[in-house]
Amino acid sequence: MGAPMATSNVDEPWKAFLTQSDGVAVSFWIISIAMIAATVFFFAEASTVHTHWKTSLHVGGLVTLVAGVHYMYMREYWVQVHKSPVVYRYIDWTITVPLQMIEFNLILKAANSNISSSGFWRLLIGTILMLVFGYVGETTPGFGWPGFILGLCGWGFILYEIFAGESSKKASEVTNAAVKQSFNNMRKIVSLGWSIYPLGYFLGFLTGAADQTTLNVIYNVADLVNKICFVLACWSCAKDDSAQKNQLLA
Repeated sequence: MGAPMATSNVDEPWKAFLTQSDGVAVSFWIISIAMIAATVFFFAEASTVHTHWKTSLHVGGLVTLVAGVHYMYMREYWVQVHKSPVVYRYIDWTITVPLQMIEFNLILKAANSNISSSGFWRLLIGTILMLVFGYVGETTPGFGWPGFILGLCGWGFILYEIFAGESSKKASEVTNAAVKQSFNNMRKIVSLGWSIYPLGYFLGFLTGAADQTTLNVIYNVADLVNKICFVLACWSCAKDDSAQKNQLLA
C-alpha cells in the first residue's frame, strides 16, 4: 500500500500529503479506508452464513478490496495533479462492476433459482458497452456525445435485464422474502445510484457545468453508496436466510 506515495514532489514535499483545505483528497482517503474496512467485514462475515452464501460475500469483499486499492492511487493522483483520475476510475469500474453483476446471479442461485448463466453474460455485455463507450467518450476528442449516448445504451441494457429480463422474472418466482428484498435493493442502487455517473459525465465532461472539485466529491460519495451498500444488500440477505435455516435446524 506504500506504492502510491512513491511519486512525491521533491521541490515542495508538503504537497504530497493531505492538507485540511483539500476536501477532495480527504474524501478519497476516507473512502479508501472505508472500502478496506468493508472488505475485512465481508470476509469475516462469510464464515457466519450458510455455505451457499459464502461465495456471494467473498465476491462482495473483492468489490470493496479492489475499490479500496484504486482509491489509494486516485487520492495520490488528485494530490499530485489536482485533476480527475479518469483512467484509475475506469480501471476500477472495469473490475468491480462485473463482480457486482455476478451478485445478481449468486443470490438467485442461493435461493435455488434455475436462472441460466446467460443472465450474467447479458449483464456483462451491458457493462462492457457502458464502460468502453464511456471511457472512449471521455478520452477521445470529438467522441464525447456518441460515447455518452452509446454508454447510456449499455446501462439501459443492464436495467432491462434486472427489471424486465430473465433475472427479474426469476427473482419474482423466488419464495425467499430476504432474496426478493435484496434483489430489489440491489437493482435500486444500479438504477438510482448509478445515475450519478452519466450525470457527472454530462455536467463535468460534456458541458463543464460542474467543476472538478465538486464532481470528484460526488463521484466518491456515489462509489461509497454504490459499492458498499450494494454488497451490504447481499450480506443482509445472507444473514436473514442463514438465520431462518438455523431456526429450522434448531
